[in-house]
Amino acid sequence: MSTTAEVLLGLIAVATLAIAAVQIGLVIVAVRLARQVQDLRASLDGEIRPLILNLSAASNNVVRATELAVSQFQRVDRLFGDLAHRLEDATRLVQSTLLAPLREGRALLAAVGAALGAMRDTRPTREEPLPTDDDPLFIG
Repeated sequence: MSTTAEVLLGLIAVATLAIAAVQIGLVIVAVRLARQVQDLRASLDGEIRPLILNLSAASNNVVRATELAVSQFQRVDRLFGDLAHRLEDATRLVQSTLLAPLREGRALLAAVGAALGAMRDTRPTREEPLPTDDDPLFIG
């Protein structure tokens, strides 16, 4: 074999060893990176899990508070509805108890007034002289 062939064969062997070393280095770096990612995931899992549990508990509390608020609003709505019905009933009662007799009394007073007016019209009237333009009480 010639020396040139041996040199080239040596160069190929050295290049192959260099490529193998680089590949082994890449595998080692990839394994370290995978381990770091796994540690980061475990750390985040440990920190985020309590946060998620707290958020879940808070959302459950919000749901419960909302349900209580809705039930309270429904109770208030029923209360005001009942109050409105009672006010209407009280108004009708006042109108039927007080206003109807007042109307009858007013009608009675109107009838008495009409009767008195009719009596006054039937009385003989004195004949008084017609008033003149000059007012006797006028001083001027």
